[in-house]
Amino acid sequence: MSRWLAILLILASGDVWAHRFAPSLLDIRQIADTTFSATWKTPMQTVSETPIEPKWPDQCAVTSTSPWVQEGTGMLMQIGLTCESGLVGKEVSVSGLGQNQSSALLRVTLADGVFHQAVFTAAEPAFVVPEQGSAGTVALDYTWLGAEHIWAGPDHLLFVMGLLLLVGWNRRLVYTVTAFTVGHSVTLAMVTLGLFDYPVTLVEFMIALSIYVLAVELAKGQAGGTLWRQPWWLAGGFGLLHGMGFAGALAETGLPQSNVPLALLFFNVGIELGQLAFIAVLVLAASILSRAAGSVVSKLRPVPVYALGGLSAMWCIERGLETIA
Repeated sequence: MSRWLAILLILASGDVWAHRFAPSLLDIRQIADTTFSATWKTPMQTVSETPIEPKWPDQCAVTSTSPWVQEGTGMLMQIGLTCESGLVGKEVSVSGLGQNQSSALLRVTLADGVFHQAVFTAAEPAFVVPEQGSAGTVALDYTWLGAEHIWAGPDHLLFVMGLLLLVGWNRRLVYTVTAFTVGHSVTLAMVTLGLFDYPVTLVEFMIALSIYVLAVELAKGQAGGTLWRQPWWLAGGFGLLHGMGFAGALAETGLPQSNVPLALLFFNVGIELGQLAFIAVLVLAASILSRAAGSVVSKLRPVPVYALGGLSAMWCIERGLETIA
């Protein structure tokens, strides 16, 4: 099984860039009865020439726009709006999501303190602003965001794939994945709730380093020693780092102040569902391929390990330079 997971790693690593295609963000805040301020942030890199753009209700007029400003891997613009009868009961949408295979997050803060959050997708690119938000909507939206984040973060996925290569499809996989889950759940909750802060660039570097260490262990084979016999220590320890990465993404997204514990819980649930779905896809694909290819694959076993090490080393260099810049 592990040899076919190795081949899948080669196939998956051809065009991998970490967090370059994060969801767009539309943050709308009510200033007065008919006056609103919006922040629009969208990734610099897209997969289509069709732009991703917010669309306003007919009775809303754009009164001002700022120049584009680069922020991380995205571009940000400030927009001023006047909406004659407010936004409650009106439809806000985002175009271009289907063409770019992307999604967008909507945050609406009304003058009376009511907060709404929604996820725009290609299937559901519009949202009607209600008077009150619901717990069910928060749960569904943050589950989707958590799953999307794990799938949009190839560094996290490659770490999970490396763990699968390390332990194979057996009982040890349950212990190892559980340790990784516990690790990132702890730091995700602690950082999100403001119990401690951390240098983002350093943590991103350490996440890349965790993948490199995993690749080194894979290269050692069974001679790797303790980490081969008890891989859950490696998974749990580096899970703490990956949880900080997840918290950084959640910080950019924001949390509804009236439902912080619920949103945090279901964001983590979404991460776990996305992680389990990724493992299931790998195992299913490996099972299908192993029946069709024969014994040739075993000779290629070292190649994906070196590919994983090469990618993680590249990320270490990139993020290390950002850390010391």
